[in-house]
Amino acid sequence: MFCPDCGTWNRARATHCTRCSSTLPVLADPPAEKPDEEVGTLRLATGNRYRIVKKLGSGGMAHVYYAEHEALGRPLVVKVLHASLAREAEMRERFRREAEAASRLNHPHICPIDDYGESGNTVYLVMPYMAGGSLAARLMATRTVAAEKAAAACAQVSVALDYAHRRGVVHRDIKPDNVLFDEDSNARLTDFGIATARFHGRLTAGGRAMGTPHYMSPEQAMGKLVDGRSDLYGVGVMLYECVVGFPPFDGADAYSVGYKHVHESPVAPDTVNPAVPGALSAIIMRCLSKSPDDRHQRGADLAEALLRWLGAGGQPDAWRAAATGWSPFGTSTPTRP
Repeated sequence: MFCPDCGTWNRARATHCTRCSSTLPVLADPPAEKPDEEVGTLRLATGNRYRIVKKLGSGGMAHVYYAEHEALGRPLVVKVLHASLAREAEMRERFRREAEAASRLNHPHICPIDDYGESGNTVYLVMPYMAGGSLAARLMATRTVAAEKAAAACAQVSVALDYAHRRGVVHRDIKPDNVLFDEDSNARLTDFGIATARFHGRLTAGGRAMGTPHYMSPEQAMGKLVDGRSDLYGVGVMLYECVVGFPPFDGADAYSVGYKHVHESPVAPDTVNPAVPGALSAIIMRCLSKSPDDRHQRGADLAEALLRWLGAGGQPDAWRAAATGWSPFGTSTPTRP
């Protein structure tokens, strides 16, 4: 069990903490296995401010835990950089930059960072718990997302990107895993780990492509410098996947997928699936233009196009409210349906 005073893990049958000697509570049914060692380390690193409840999952960079604020009972997520990566200066810096970039962006459709800390090889950040899960989880469960719901979510993401871009932050990793939903199904953009910002210097050498291959813009796949229009390409890929069930390009490896982004034209969504409305398909195809000059030039432009489509289609009031409960320029808060 974990000592309630200092957070140190002790064997189930121990009566006193091996670290602080405090008396441990008696367990009616002691656990048979030792829990995740990282939990104890994390508790010590955070000064026991958070009660770590369970692991939600793991990604390429970090473990993610569900937690509660010890004093306030507020549900949170604690994201912990893998210990092996925490030993690398560049990865620690990238993780820190995620926290710094997001902390400078105060917008209803960007997931805020509540805390950040380092203790030895334990590097973590804390953010609110999003009860609605991720867009990736919804796609895994249902393969596709209704066109209206996908358009509403991507309009919210687009307006969040417009806000970030106007403050010099380019996300560079737009994908369904990085779109979370709150309990009212409002979309929140997260994970600014490879974002570029005008207040940051270059972290990696030129010519190195960073991002997720299936969602990279052509210029990003070629390792070129990118601007906000690259993120809007990623939104187009997400919309395509939502309404069709798979992204526009696939391949045996990252190189082959990147090559297709640069050199091949995607098949229009309404050609792949005739149930996709033609007007929405046209919006998606504009996002997927090879040249940034041929795409929407701002996130607000893409959001407005999606909102016009939602309005013209006579969609249910709840979804129109979910999409329009904010200003394209971030001056209001989300509407609760």
